[in-house]
Amino acid sequence: MASLLDKVRTLISANLHAMVDSALKANSVAVMDEYIRQAENNLDALEDAAATVGGEVKTLKRKADEYAALVTKLDKDIDALLQQGREDLATAAQSKFNSTQKLAEQYKEQYARQQAEYQNLLDAKLKLEAKLTTTKQEREELLALLDLAKSKELTVKTMKSLDDIVGSGDADIARMGESIRARLDKASARSETMASRLDDQMDQVLGKSELDSQLAERKKRLGMAG
Repeated sequence: MASLLDKVRTLISANLHAMVDSALKANSVAVMDEYIRQAENNLDALEDAAATVGGEVKTLKRKADEYAALVTKLDKDIDALLQQGREDLATAAQSKFNSTQKLAEQYKEQYARQQAEYQNLLDAKLKLEAKLTTTKQEREELLALLDLAKSKELTVKTMKSLDDIVGSGDADIARMGESIRARLDKASARSETMASRLDDQMDQVLGKSELDSQLAERKKRLGMAG
């Protein structure tokens, strides 16, 4: 379980800016595809683990409640037996009370540990799902940027050829060159806008993760976790 959580935490803490930069430099989204593959695999494993631990939590909670109720009953029985002068039965009941109370405490401790583990799994699952969703969105944005970059490269090559021709002084060709330059400027502006959107989305996700963490801590303090 610890190993799985370590892998998930590594994926959650992965630097999305760095992934985008690597993909842009390599002119490929392969690095992001690999991250998505690993995240999806670990998310499946995380869901299975959460289901298993969640079942254990329910079982331990039921056992802890049963033994706690039995301890309460035995405590009352001992008092009643003593009041009736049945010290022999009271002694036996006290012995059973001691062993039952010990079991109740053990189940209570086990329940608390598993409940904390279960909450860790749920928190990690939510964070990984959020990171995965964002990464998939960034991948689509990145594909658009790469396509735009290819178009710009082609435009630059065309402009270079036109610059040589425009030197001849032909007015129609000169106007054509200016038109292509305007298209290139528009493509550049669009590229900058899309890059800005990427940064904004990543900042929002990082901010939301911090808020989620703060709310989770507050709920835990208020006894609302679980």
